[in-house]
Amino acid sequence: MDKLIFISNSPEETFEIAKKLSYEIRQGDIIALIGNLGSGKTIFVKGICEGLGAQQNPLSPTFSIINEYKGKFVIYHFDFYRIKNIEELYDIGFEDYFNNDGICLIEWADLFEEILPEKYIRVTIEFGESENQRKIIIEKK
Repeated sequence: MDKLIFISNSPEETFEIAKKLSYEIRQGDIIALIGNLGSGKTIFVKGICEGLGAQQNPLSPTFSIINEYKGKFVIYHFDFYRIKNIEELYDIGFEDYFNNDGICLIEWADLFEEILPEKYIRVTIEFGESENQRKIIIEKK
């Protein structure tokens, strides 16, 4: 998978695209989710978590910064939206999460792209031509 482009016409389709991606995810993978507010990043996370058998219903960790779910792998769900500076990420010990066998899903990853490892999966979600349409670009970096 170098670069895949999907057109989703509903939140349900976005969920299913993410669920299919989950079958390709391996231990230690980091998935950086990029997109405007309301573009479907959390729906995408829910699809990945469903595909990985997460026992909890993923909720956006906007205020907690990180949520943890148990499934096929341990899943760490980050939200960088409210992070003010990179020091906050060092304070929560993001390197420990990035360097283990869990899966990291990062919403708003573009806000601190400089901390991402050399290799990761970038998921960009853009608004489409209609209210529910999304263009989803998945690429390995």
